[in-house]
Amino acid sequence: MKKILLLLLTAMTLPSFAQGYLHRSGQNIVDGNNQPVLLRGLGLGGWICQEGYMLQMESFAATSARYQKKITDLIGEANTAEFYQTYRANGITKRDIDSLAAWGFNSVRLPMHYNLYTLPIEQETVAGQNTWLDEGFTMTDNLLNWCAANNMYLILDMHATPGGQGHDAAISDYDNTKPSLWESVANREKMKALWQKIALRYKDSPWIGAYDIINEPNWNFDGTNVNGCSENSNAPLKSLMMDVTAAIRQVDNNHMIIIEGNCWGNNYNGILNGGLWDQNMALSFHKYWNYNTQGSIQGMLNYRTQYNVPIWLGESGENSNVWFKDAIALMESNNIGWAFWPMKKVENIAGVTSVKKPAEFETLLNYWKNGGTQPSTGYAKAALMQLADNYKMQNVVCKPDVVDAMFRQITTTSTKKYKNHPVPGKIFATEYDLGQNGYAYSDKGVANYQVDLGSFTPWNSGYAMRNDGVDIQSTNDTPNNGFQVGFIENGEWLNYTLNTTAEKAYDVDIRYASASAAGKIYLEDANGKISETITLPATGGLTTWVPLLLQMSF
Repeated sequence: MKKILLLLLTAMTLPSFAQGYLHRSGQNIVDGNNQPVLLRGLGLGGWICQEGYMLQMESFAATSARYQKKITDLIGEANTAEFYQTYRANGITKRDIDSLAAWGFNSVRLPMHYNLYTLPIEQETVAGQNTWLDEGFTMTDNLLNWCAANNMYLILDMHATPGGQGHDAAISDYDNTKPSLWESVANREKMKALWQKIALRYKDSPWIGAYDIINEPNWNFDGTNVNGCSENSNAPLKSLMMDVTAAIRQVDNNHMIIIEGNCWGNNYNGILNGGLWDQNMALSFHKYWNYNTQGSIQGMLNYRTQYNVPIWLGESGENSNVWFKDAIALMESNNIGWAFWPMKKVENIAGVTSVKKPAEFETLLNYWKNGGTQPSTGYAKAALMQLADNYKMQNVVCKPDVVDAMFRQITTTSTKKYKNHPVPGKIFATEYDLGQNGYAYSDKGVANYQVDLGSFTPWNSGYAMRNDGVDIQSTNDTPNNGFQVGFIENGEWLNYTLNTTAEKAYDVDIRYASASAAGKIYLEDANGKISETITLPATGGLTTWVPLLLQMSF
């Protein structure tokens, strides 16, 4: 094998762990044999609890309820029920969990929507009654069995609570025309009853890792920030979490309870005053779009020390491979487990898989967003059923670069072949090696730090194929693999591992396009340059492709 560097000059091994109930031991999460467990997990966002952005519907149907209404208005209630049945049957299967285990994950976080487990209070025929629904429990039972078969822990996360726990409605399916979780005693009573029902069902299941009792509460009780970021006491949140804990403990003393602060999980002001209220609990925090510095997590580290309690990064993601690698390295160097997000999303580069978007579903999106002629019931149903079929694990596009960043790149700067490149042969520019920035490639824009910088900072400006800093777009050139490298800046480069049997001289034809700016290119290997530097004249258009000949030998 030969490693070739293309310079573009223009303007872990996981530790084994025994079956047993996870529990707190001081500042550590340990298993049934009191061995420390570092959770490496993935959240199954979009399966039970849909968020509109995962299906490119956030601008007009951000919540689960609005999304479902859009579908029902097009194809009717019976067809909608059939779609959801198929969507959920395909969304997560044993094959998905087997894949996660093979990639290196040892845990799964399940975002639950309460309305698959019990009726909303508005639909109960008797006030205060709790009607239990089979669908959510059956889906959870199946998932637990698949996790147990892979020695993986399942963490149950109440992602959408009765009434909704936050003003960020896309997350909790909050409907501001109805009382929220915080504005309704009936909703809080249903919340407690639901968690007790769950705990009673799973109290003897050692592969249930923990109960994450309220996902990302974001509500202003007294403070000025609508999402609870300025709260100082968080008294209603603390009170409900204590009540839920008590309800669980009436039937289940085996499982660890995970709590989250206000402000999307991160504002713990007042919550821990008086100390921990349960001896088997952990604190979760969520981390998105900020720098991966020690200072970014120091507040949570201080809580861990002060209260002698484990901390867990319960949700993170939606960023570049560079950010993923840096965030996970930061967590693991501080003995913090993590769960990234999500498993499946339509046309996604920033996840372990991507769901292909049918052209017919794009037609529905355009209609919902812009209006016009309404698609027929038959057309709309066929489009939705095709989308549901695309959620099968065998039909999604798996993202080896993302998995590589989350595991292998944490411990090494070495590169790895993206695919075999025998020479002579065709090598597509986007199929450079797997590895860290500065080793597999060099790019100047590599992550989104919008929380710290105040604005969105793209990494892959073409948002296609891979999740590195390299900017990749779809292409019309022939031959192609569907993609091209674009938005090239001065000094950026790509590294390829080639398969060759002997030292030879080669002619290298490189195809490129440039609207107006000229550039330069050369090839090198570990020992230095192996080609001359060639000037790339403008071709007159970004889709006007021309060949360029370089000569090299190795």
